[in-house]
Amino acid sequence: MPVRRTRRWFLGSSTTLALVATAVVLTAPDAEAEPVNTGKGSGSAQQTGGGGRDGIFAAARIQYSGSVAPGGGTGNVTSADVNWDPPPCWYAPYLGAKDFKKKMSADLEKAAGAPGMTGHAGAAIGQTRAHYEDGFGWEDNPGYEDYNVDKDGKGMFWAGVENPDEPDVLKRSSCTDLPFWVDNGEAPPARYPEAITPEILAALAYQHMQLPDTEVSLAPAQATKVNLPTWAWLDKAVFDEVQATAAINVPGFALQATTTAKPVSLKLEPGTPDAETYPASGECVINADGSIGEPYAKGKADRTPPCGIRYLRSSGDGTFDLQATITWDIAWTGTGGAGGDLPDGTFGNAQAVTVHEIQAVNR
Repeated sequence: MPVRRTRRWFLGSSTTLALVATAVVLTAPDAEAEPVNTGKGSGSAQQTGGGGRDGIFAAARIQYSGSVAPGGGTGNVTSADVNWDPPPCWYAPYLGAKDFKKKMSADLEKAAGAPGMTGHAGAAIGQTRAHYEDGFGWEDNPGYEDYNVDKDGKGMFWAGVENPDEPDVLKRSSCTDLPFWVDNGEAPPARYPEAITPEILAALAYQHMQLPDTEVSLAPAQATKVNLPTWAWLDKAVFDEVQATAAINVPGFALQATTTAKPVSLKLEPGTPDAETYPASGECVINADGSIGEPYAKGKADRTPPCGIRYLRSSGDGTFDLQATITWDIAWTGTGGAGGDLPDGTFGNAQAVTVHEIQAVNR
């Protein structure tokens, strides 16, 4: 007769086995994803942790390459969709059968010997041990005889991994199912929708993507005059598409996804309500040649710029903070021909603009 599940597992920076009616803390290898700093531009990140095929398989590390944030932190892209968030956690390959047995049995032994491990907590520990040692299971999760050691090298136990860049601890620790077995070359059971996929990797690449700092060219460049149109533009050579890749690669399992951002428009915000933008929306679209706006040249002083600003008052002794925000169209491709769109991303820079009054002499 199937037994209803009464306890949950999650891996994170402190790695705990959560049991109903009590909190039993067990030790285990750190399983957080570790972004690897590759700096700006293309590069190749090395996987950390792990070991040989016969050694302990560390929890799968996600490797980041391409244009990713320095130091493994989050990138500078802001999603245009306020309802979209990167995945707070996911399930990924954790340990091979023999190594999982060694780790799990030691943790359960330690937990069973801790003070106060009686009643519901003690029963839950016993049921967890029976799940992996005696094949004790339930309707949606069969048990394992002797930790599946007879299948060692033919698959791995998967477990929940926290996204270390998710600020909400409840979301971050919500992948709490007990570790489960997946054969090499097989997909994880459908009952684990948070199991790592190319789409999840694409979202993580989005989260760590570093877009280039882009300063808009202005004319006049140093200072402009009240009521004088200021031309703004970005040459195609200044910015181009940006790519970031996230990959996971362990024995018997490999996935990757590349997220690509392409600039599509530039929005100008003058930094004061006493100004007009060209066009009136302040949204300068990308040209057919990949540039935005039009460079100023002699003879254009009497023309209206296709992309620019006209300040209506002086900045006095200070400056106005011109905010130039580029919108990027973001899509992804991944293992097996998977792919799709992600929410547009934005990234902006502030530029100080000095505006002088035009001095006139009355005769």
